[in-house]
Amino acid sequence: MYDVTALGELLIDLTPYNSSQPGKVVFERNPGGAPANVLAGLTKLGKKTCFIGKVGDDQFGHYLKQVLLDTNICCEGLSFTRKANTTLAFVHLDEYGDRSFSFYRNPGADTKLTEDDINENILAQTKIFHFGSLSLTNEPAATTTLKTVQLAKEQGKVVSYDPNLRALLWENLEHAKKMIKEGLKYANIVKLSEEELEFITGKADLEKGTRQLVEQYNTELIFVTLGAEGCFYRKGENIGKFKSFKVNPVDTTGAGDGFFSGVLYKYLEKNKPIADLNSDDMQEIIIFGNAVGAIVTTRKGAILSMPCMEEVKKLMDNQN
Repeated sequence: MYDVTALGELLIDLTPYNSSQPGKVVFERNPGGAPANVLAGLTKLGKKTCFIGKVGDDQFGHYLKQVLLDTNICCEGLSFTRKANTTLAFVHLDEYGDRSFSFYRNPGADTKLTEDDINENILAQTKIFHFGSLSLTNEPAATTTLKTVQLAKEQGKVVSYDPNLRALLWENLEHAKKMIKEGLKYANIVKLSEEELEFITGKADLEKGTRQLVEQYNTELIFVTLGAEGCFYRKGENIGKFKSFKVNPVDTTGAGDGFFSGVLYKYLEKNKPIADLNSDDMQEIIIFGNAVGAIVTTRKGAILSMPCMEEVKKLMDNQN
């Protein structure tokens, strides 16, 4: 039995390491991809996870498979293709560690995922099915993703969703909004940024924007990440905001995914339906998620930056 199965992109983040000479930047290879990052965080905390996705039959793709195996993420759902290369993302960091991306994905192997690649037995054995919007950018992965998440819903699984907006990967923003909203139709738990909330709803106000999602999609639990400011949440008419932890960030890549892994970990530990979560439960869930996300920012990369339980507890104890 898997605690969480995720479907989506698995890629290489090429992160600035140093400058070998004036005007020359050295990049280091870091494994990434939002759904895989979430699984890595959960696995590091002791949960059992499985990944569904596709990489290129190239050096990067085989490296990524080995990373998943070394991280104890089940690779039963991972497949290879020679029709496209493994997706690359060049990470650009500013003086505060905040990142932006340049993608080499036209097409990327992750977009080649087909319905034939989906092992339905994996879904049947999982508690939570997790996916993100980047697998909705291109066919055949978009149709494959929506049919798989629909199957997970039919099987009674809790569905978590990350409407991860990377504008450069979409044909246009109109198409992005349409497809991201398709994903919202299936989600029980949604994690998004302030910018993504405003993009989807047209509302910058957190209370109004999240209420619109509940009214339109019956989303049970919504988390809006606020960077260094922490997190806002909505569960029905219950809302709240919790500050993040003070750390010295060097790379914010994967911070939101780390937060989401912490949230899903604590939710699983509660072992109760979303409807039964009370305000104390929500406080525990978000504080724990904030701690995981904060630690991720203190290291470069994503998958390899996820903290263990001892590190999370230490940060929480030190800042109580």
